Amino acid sequence: MSKIKRGQGIGALLSSIDTELQENPQEVVNTLSSTVAEIPLTQIEVNPFQPRVTFDQEALRELSESIRVHGLIQPITLRRLENEKYQLISGERRMRASIMAGLQAVPAYVRVANDQEMLEMALVENIQRQDLNAIEIALTYKRLLEECSLTHEGLSDRVAKNRSTVTNYLRLLKLPPGIQLGIKDGTITMGHARALVTVDDVAVQLLLFNQILQQGLSVRQVEQLVQQHLQPKKEAERPSFPTLGTEHRAVQEKLAAQLGAKVSLKCDKNGKGQIVIPFANHFDLNRLLDLLEK
Repeated sequence: MSKIKRGQGIGALLSSIDTELQENPQEVVNTLSSTVAEIPLTQIEVNPFQPRVTFDQEALRELSESIRVHGLIQPITLRRLENEKYQLISGERRMRASIMAGLQAVPAYVRVANDQEMLEMALVENIQRQDLNAIEIALTYKRLLEECSLTHEGLSDRVAKNRSTVTNYLRLLKLPPGIQLGIKDGTITMGHARALVTVDDVAVQLLLFNQILQQGLSVRQVEQLVQQHLQPKKEAERPSFPTLGTEHRAVQEKLAAQLGAKVSLKCDKNGKGQIVIPFANHFDLNRLLDLLEK
């Protein structure tokens, strides 16, 4: 029985895959599950049973521009049909954007027919490796969900991780490609990434990412910056104070007359509140301070 040589090129394996599958199918699946191959786009056909038929053209253009800059970060998944012929399993949007970006070949995971159980075993085994970065772990979780038809609950059971842990890894795949590359090459840590992913605005994510690179921010510092960004939203969500009663309105008007400025008095039902006195410039502020001191 022939043995797949560790370190041999994926191209060499694919060229001899029929023989290898007959003699050592589990080893073939193990190798393919953890190896990304570069497959020419001309050799890939779209799955005729793909349920998605419409794609947002503007979103495709944006993804295409990202691929031109960063390359395709998340490989597509293909099923091998015959020699130099593959059918798309998942990633049609990424493939379309790659074509728009002018790529000749794309990174892909290759599957062989009837390998469902072996693939699941190989992916679960692969996730136990110690040298995987957070993005590689997240991509493996995604493959288990999509290709092995697992639920989040089933996935957490298979990999012996809390469901929240699995979810935290999967959320990393929503980050912009540049930040995902930063996670892969160790420029930022999982802690940094978890803080960034709580921000919905991609522009703010990239701004904070650049701050981490330029200033060497710790995870704690990034968490504080994220909180500062989210704080205005929380303030806006607070319930407004009730309409002022006659007595409080009289106090507000008296203060405004004495200070010669617009005064806003707010008070809740328990008597707790605040007085807001806006000023136009430094001179106006000093004027108000003089009046308050008197």
